Parts: sequence; C-alpha cells; structure tokens
Amino acid sequence: MARYLVTGAAGFIASRVSRLLVERGDQVVGVDTLNDAYDPALKHFRLKELEALDGFELVRADIADREALGQVFADHNGFDGVINLAARAGVRQSVENPWVYVETNVTGTLNLLELAKQYETPKFVLASTSSLYGAHNEVPYVETADSSRPLSPYAASKGAAEALCHSYHHLTGIDVTVFRFFTVYGPAGRPDMSIFRFIQWVAEGRPVTIFGDGRQSRDFTYVDDIARGVVAGLRPVGHALINLGSDGPYELIDVLHRIEARLGRKAEIEWREFHRADVRGTWANISVASDLLDWRPQVSLDEGLERTVAWYEANRDWARDVRTD
Repeated sequence: MARYLVTGAAGFIASRVSRLLVERGDQVVGVDTLNDAYDPALKHFRLKELEALDGFELVRADIADREALGQVFADHNGFDGVINLAARAGVRQSVENPWVYVETNVTGTLNLLELAKQYETPKFVLASTSSLYGAHNEVPYVETADSSRPLSPYAASKGAAEALCHSYHHLTGIDVTVFRFFTVYGPAGRPDMSIFRFIQWVAEGRPVTIFGDGRQSRDFTYVDDIARGVVAGLRPVGHALINLGSDGPYELIDVLHRIEARLGRKAEIEWREFHRADVRGTWANISVASDLLDWRPQVSLDEGLERTVAWYEANRDWARDVRTD
C-alpha cells in the first residue's frame, strides 16, 4: 500500500484520480484550498463523495504556502509520490490576472519539488496543458514540438512548471511524469469549460456564447480516461512528457449540436470575437502514452456526452445555478 499526496484534490481531475487510488488500496492525502476560482459548489460536491471513502484524508492548504505545505509533509513523514494536479487553469482568465497563475502553477510546483527533495520522494507527477503547443505547431501535436511560444500566461506558467520538474529530475534523480492534458470534460466538470457551459445554457434556455465562428476544434478527452492515465503514470519513467488526449478533435459547433440533440432543445447562439489567447485547434498524438503506459482512451465523445448530460439532469436542481462566468 502506497501513500500519495494529491494536490487540488477537490478538483475535477484530482478527485477522479484520488478515487482510483483509494479503490485500488492506496492512501491519499488530498490538499486543496477550496477557493472560488470557479463555483465552489462543484468542489464540495466532489469532496463529499471522496470523504465517504476509507483511505482519503483532506488537508486544507495552499501549495503556494511553503510553510503550510511543509507541515503536511512533516505530519505524514513524506509520501511515496506527489501528484500535483492543483492549478489555476483557464486561458482567458489568465490574461486578466496572470499573477495568481504564477503563484499557484510556478511557485506551488517549486514548493512541492523542494519538499519532495527534502523527504526523498521517489515519484512526482505534474499536470500540464496542451495550450503549451501554441499556434505554430502542426497537428497532431507531439511532445517534442516547440513549446517556447505560449499564447497565454496560463500556458507560460505551465511551461515554467515543466522546466522546474526537469531541473529537479536532473539534480535529484526524482522520477517525473509530466502530462499535457487535452480539453478534459465529464460529469461535475469545470464550469468555465465549453461542455459544462453548453449543457447548462441549452438546458436552461440561456444564450450560448461562442467566440469566433465555432469552427475551432478541440481534442475532447473524457475525465475517467485522463484519471486512468495519471495513475498509470506513477510507474517509473525517468523523465517523460506525455500527451493525454482522445486523438480525435471535434469542432465546437459540432459538439453544441450533439448536446442540443441530447437535450431536445435548440441553442440561441451569441457570437463573440475570437479571443487572441485561444488557439484554432488542438489534437494529441498519443503514441508516447500508448508505448510508455499502455494507455489509450476508452470513452468516445458521444458516450462521454451522454454521461455528462445525464449527470447534469440528475443534479439539475443545483447545477443549474452553478456560475459559468
């Protein structure tokens, strides 16, 4: 039985990862601030499910607070691995307040790496982003593509976190897996992401905001597939950058039409100017994940949308009021 520190434990991906670890017999110490970066109602919903599991413990702490984080390590005498899924995420929001992105994504990662070094932690996993590929690389993106031209402070902060992980791997020998996630969606997903918004807005008869012409494409990846990949990434790899995506992009307008069909309602679309921090399309080459981790996505977009719409309808009494701004 191993003991893992999972940061951002009440978050969308981290809550699924924590559940998988506990269900296979590991112990999880979750760290989360339960902040209001997006509507905390979703975080409390996920946390309520986690706290019902034996083997899960939550500590309220900020990974940017080195002293508080150090106390977590001291109280548990270190960990068998650190899975850093805590992050300030979101491209457009990072343009408005880049400082908090650097504080959480860069300083927070640095704090965790320093403590992992101090406690001789053998494994470190970092959540990164497909946004690092920018607008200049050919698709499907491969991990060796140039990531030096990010379009947003969010992407830039994740690039810095990746660089720190490489430095600590080189200096200390810690085994590092860095995952670049591609547009993760699913039940109880982030309300600042398109699929949660589209479902809520269409279901409640609210206008649907689309930036650009709706023809931008995303490599939508179901959250359970992502969580399986993260757990698989706990095996020794030395140092590896790994894409986790569905290897099959869809246009936003197509996804909206699929949601309309499932809800039996038509959307009223409000068109907005394309945002300069966005990219036109993402598409993951997942051969590294397949070769290193024996991982491939299992949930199709249609099946994932069915599950996500069903979750919304089952929780509509409160999910309809989740902030999506």
